[in-house]
Order: sequence, then structure tokens, then C-alpha cells
Amino acid sequence: MVMAEVKKAPEKKEAVKEQERLEKPKEAPKEAPKPAKPKFPGIKLFGLWDLSGVRVEDPGLRRYIKLKPQMVPRSGGRYASEKFYKNETSIVERFMNRLAVSGHKGKKHRLTSGHCAEGKHNLYKAMKEAFRIIEQKTNQNPVQILVKAIENSSMLEEVAAYRMGGIIARKAVVASPKRRLDIALRYMAQGIFKASFRNRLSLAEVIAKELIAAADNDPKSFSIMEKNRIEKEAEGAR
Repeated sequence: MVMAEVKKAPEKKEAVKEQERLEKPKEAPKEAPKPAKPKFPGIKLFGLWDLSGVRVEDPGLRRYIKLKPQMVPRSGGRYASEKFYKNETSIVERFMNRLAVSGHKGKKHRLTSGHCAEGKHNLYKAMKEAFRIIEQKTNQNPVQILVKAIENSSMLEEVAAYRMGGIIARKAVVASPKRRLDIALRYMAQGIFKASFRNRLSLAEVIAKELIAAADNDPKSFSIMEKNRIEKEAEGAR
């Protein structure tokens, strides 16, 4: 009799577990995760173009090309007081600031613009009109065209000169991502400044033409031409 009771005990426990399993309520199916909402919904550049869909494909420049949602890309010099803080400035504002002062070309200042006399408000209007022209011609977000033009115009190598005894030697060096962005903006601004001089085209049309050519990696673009020239010199100095 004792052996019979011992054999029945496990069967009773299994029956209790089965009963609990059947009585246990079924869990509701898990819902699919909802897509993340944009941090600043409704904020568009100049009130027209959304920056949430703009992507930077170059991994080196991704950290330095800022695409913060702004309606008016103007910080009022907020990031100019500390070193390297200009990297926090919107890329559209940095490009427009570079258009105001395109900088010099060559150590002997073969090409220099100084401070352009045009006001900041007129420069903003020209940039807005240029973006409209780009959108009409390419059917793409003009900010994406700007980012693509910067990526294509940024050089990977450059030539560094140093003194070795009584001669000046040249050596190819890898450009840092920050310098790549600065030089790309400089050459794009210089190309626009050079093309707009004694030209019947308006400033907005010249800006749109240069950005589209650089985004298409067209050798006729001034920034692409300068990038290829520098990389060719660096290849010969290896």
C-alpha cells in the first residue's frame, strides 16, 4: 500500500500543474514598437525643407556636419567664443558664413576676397532662392545636395612642406576630417565668388550651379577641380 501511494503522488502533482497552466490567463500579444517621433517636429529650414531625412554617407565627416533643425540658420556668433565650437554650427550657416568671406588661395594670396560688402540679409535671400532652384532642377532636398557636394569636394590627402637642411621637402599627409570640411567649404565659396564676378547670372543661380556640379562630381566644378589637383600633388609626393 505504501508503494502504491508513492507512485500516485507524482501523478497528482502533474495534474495540479496542468490545471494551473490551463487556468493561467493568456498573455496579450506584444505590440510592435512605435517609430521614434522627431525631436523637433514641424521645424523646417526657411520653413520649407525638412532636415530629418538628410543623411551624411561619409563616416569621417558625419561628426562635423551638423544638421540641427532650424528655421533660420543663424546662431549670432554663439559658438565663436571657444575653440573648435564652430563644429556645433549648422552646416548651412557655416556655408553662408564662408560665402561672406571666401578666403585666399595660395600662400601669396593669389586670390582673395576680403570681406564681401553684401549684407547678411541679402546673402540669406540668395541662399534660399538657390535652394529653390536646386529643388526644381534635381527634385531632391537641397540640403542633401549641399551635403553631397561637401562630401565630393573634401580631399583625403594633401601636401605638407617642411624644411630639411637647406631645402624645403614636400610630403603627402592624410587630412583630418575637420580640415577636410573647412577646405571643402573654402573651395566651394571661392568657386562661387569667382563665377559670380562679371557674370549676368544672379548669385542664387551661381550657388545652385556650383552645388549641383559638385554633388554630381563634375570635373568642371571649381571645388572638384581643386580637390583633384591637391590629391594628384599628394600622390606625387608620396
